[in-house]
Amino acid sequence: MSQSLVKNYVHIVFSTKHREDFIDEKIEKELFSYIAVICKNLESTALQIGGTDNHIHILCILSKKIALMKLVQEIKANSSKWIKTKGKEYENFFWQDGYGAFSVTEENVFVVRKYIRNQRQHHQQIHYKDELIGILEKHKMKYDEKYLWD
Repeated sequence: MSQSLVKNYVHIVFSTKHREDFIDEKIEKELFSYIAVICKNLESTALQIGGTDNHIHILCILSKKIALMKLVQEIKANSSKWIKTKGKEYENFFWQDGYGAFSVTEENVFVVRKYIRNQRQHHQQIHYKDELIGILEKHKMKYDEKYLWD
């Protein structure tokens, strides 16, 4: 094949450091838009971004030119610097060190987009820890819970 044909949908999840409530509704739309631009600049189109006060979900098409780890690193570094410029209440903002990333089939893109879009409603019924463990188990991922919450 003389060309590289790649289409990888990735659902990325990570939280604020110590799951502190920094992402309030007055900043989230601007933050999500900023992250979408970071993704676009890295040729990894964000299809949906959503979350709650202490974590976010990103559904994107991962560029064939960038490693997933580099994409997440760039999103975290740039958005963290940006949010700290938005006021005194954000000056101690940090993302957690780790992240979760899960492949999504073409058939499930609509479902995952809806799930991400409705995060605030979803978390009125389920805690972030339970949500993340559910996602990990759904994807049959091995994990040590003591490292999930540092």
